[in-house]
Amino acid sequence: MAYVIKRYSNRKLYDTQESRYVTLEELEEMIRAGKEIRVLDAATGEDLTSVTLAQILLENERTHRAALPTAFLHQLIKHGEAWQEFVQRSLRASLEGITTSQREADRIFREWAARAGWVQAKEREPEVRKSRAESEEPESLRDEIVALKEKLRALEERLPRKRKKS
Repeated sequence: MAYVIKRYSNRKLYDTQESRYVTLEELEEMIRAGKEIRVLDAATGEDLTSVTLAQILLENERTHRAALPTAFLHQLIKHGEAWQEFVQRSLRASLEGITTSQREADRIFREWAARAGWVQAKEREPEVRKSRAESEEPESLRDEIVALKEKLRALEERLPRKRKKS
């Protein structure tokens, strides 16, 4: 579950789970610790997560902790949405590949452990059921990816309207 952070008009960030104000540095630490955050405008409820995450990256850049290559930043600005779309597709494909590789490595390790006699017969039975479930799992993952893509498209459509308003 994502930590809900409210952002007030005075730019203060309030962690609703911990009931305290937090800084960008503290948000960065939370993310590095594996927590997922969601930043909402306190008045309107608008999702400001991506803006806040970009702020964290820019603060790191300012203090030279991250040092994003200048050429990369130029290309990102120059090509705008087309570049962002390319990066999103690339990241999505990479994550899908990593997930598939991890599952395959787990399956191979379980087979190897079973052949080596490290896994008893009672423990092997659930493995067989798991592998059947895993064969059905890619279909549900595909459905989930399609739903996420639709949500992403809807958000991308809202982005130009938000830019026109501001």
